[in-house]
Amino acid sequence: MNIIAGHELPDAGRITFRGGIRMAYLPQSLPVLPGQRVHDYVFHGLRRPEGMESWVFEQKINEVLTRLEVSDLDKEVALMSGGEQKKMALARILIDEAQLLLLDEPTNHLDIGMIEWLEHFLSRQRLALLMVTHDRYFLDNVCSSILELDNARLYRYEGSYNYYLEKKDERQHNERAEVARAKSLYHTEKDWINRMPQARGTKAKARVEAFYELEAKAHVHFEDDKPELNVKTDRIGGKVLEAYNISHTFGNKKIINDFSYVFRRGDKVDIVGPNGAGKSTLLRILTQQLKPEQGHVEVGLTIRFGIYSQNGLNAKDDMRVIDIVKETAEVIELVGGKKMSAHQFLSYFGFDDTTQYNYFGNLSGGERRRLYLLKVLMANPNFLVLDEPTNDLDVYTLELLEGFLADFKGCVVIVSHDRSFMDDIVGHTFAFEGDGFVRDFPGNYTQYRAFTEQRQKEAAKEKRKEKPIRERPRPATRRATFKEQKEYETLSETIDALTKERGTLESLLASSEENDPQKITAAASRIGDIIQELDEKELRWLELDEIINPS
Repeated sequence: MNIIAGHELPDAGRITFRGGIRMAYLPQSLPVLPGQRVHDYVFHGLRRPEGMESWVFEQKINEVLTRLEVSDLDKEVALMSGGEQKKMALARILIDEAQLLLLDEPTNHLDIGMIEWLEHFLSRQRLALLMVTHDRYFLDNVCSSILELDNARLYRYEGSYNYYLEKKDERQHNERAEVARAKSLYHTEKDWINRMPQARGTKAKARVEAFYELEAKAHVHFEDDKPELNVKTDRIGGKVLEAYNISHTFGNKKIINDFSYVFRRGDKVDIVGPNGAGKSTLLRILTQQLKPEQGHVEVGLTIRFGIYSQNGLNAKDDMRVIDIVKETAEVIELVGGKKMSAHQFLSYFGFDDTTQYNYFGNLSGGERRRLYLLKVLMANPNFLVLDEPTNDLDVYTLELLEGFLADFKGCVVIVSHDRSFMDDIVGHTFAFEGDGFVRDFPGNYTQYRAFTEQRQKEAAKEKRKEKPIRERPRPATRRATFKEQKEYETLSETIDALTKERGTLESLLASSEENDPQKITAAASRIGDIIQELDEKELRWLELDEIINPS
């Protein structure tokens, strides 16, 4: 990504761009200038595109800044958190009318509502997009092609993430078959080479050259499938964790109001809501790190928490990775009486021998979070509490974590913005819906989202059907024309039809059975058109409603 953005030079080859193309780059970490303020960063050099009305440009700026919660324009950038800086940088490139966006993990530090808005926003734009992301739902909803970098080679797949996984398996199967054939032939050719050291003829020299190519292919190493990791957990007694009538405020804002829930063995729950809603506070209350203002929590005697917080791992920079792990345990007990050494456990989570003996201070942000995660898992907890565990994790580690949690016999409570991760793991949702109300929903996030969308649709239908009752009629500023009245009557049906079509296409994209890349690309393109059309028609319906049914 840095090479394409021009921040690094390639060892070989070159990158060319069409003349006049405007490019914007979102890095994972933002270089900050001393004394720089938010308005300096967001608006420096910004210009209104030709042909765009001033009010339209201002409306776009307000939409982006509002949805990304960039409000204090006078704040010094150096004093902002990493998440605030990321949202500010994202706001800048979305406002700027670039034709090519390079985005490095754009969904990190965004809550689910922001991510869904960003998906919607990008689908409406006429631009090229190249991004690095571990968010598989975001990838499916925004992108039509996937590029995979594997063993210094680049592979391209047209279609969804599930399509990519299927085709990757096919490719690796074929590659393994080729390597197996090469190994079989290698020994025959090696014997010939040993007998004919002086290859003078043209055919003999060609055979020697082919042998070295064969030798390279025969020694290709494939990463074998990892065994399932079933860490032994302490048995959970009859009482797990019970929360009764929990209420809590932050400042003058009530963030949790009269929340109760009784956990059962094997419960796997996600907690969703906007940033600042109180998700982390609820986790701290449930684990008795924070006492609620009202209500109480009872924890069973057999419960052993494993807590992964956003604060990260507290370790000294001069400690080696292997020693940090051995602080928790030198041997990890697995199900069935098996055991795994600290070295093996680190290897399982992608730490090679060199990294295991590296110092903590030299690790990247992603490596530190991965190390923190495995320390939590290896302590044999039976009640896991994970606050944003997927930030900065690669897809490989995410899949390891998913496999671990899917087989985990204890309870799990997760706060995460990764919808695919949550849907694969949990079967229950606590949703912060505002004013301290936390809904206890018996399903995963996608099911909860469908539930809320259905409620919104029904409320909108009721609003369109309602005839306002007034004690005395109020004259409208002007009467609706016959044409406007007819348009108003048919818009509701059109909106419903478009919404239904969008749902059908989204189901098609989410299905693992559809393998035709042309159909997938056409569906993704049509969804973008539908979203734009719905925006226009719903706005028009509201305009007509104000004329026909003035309040």
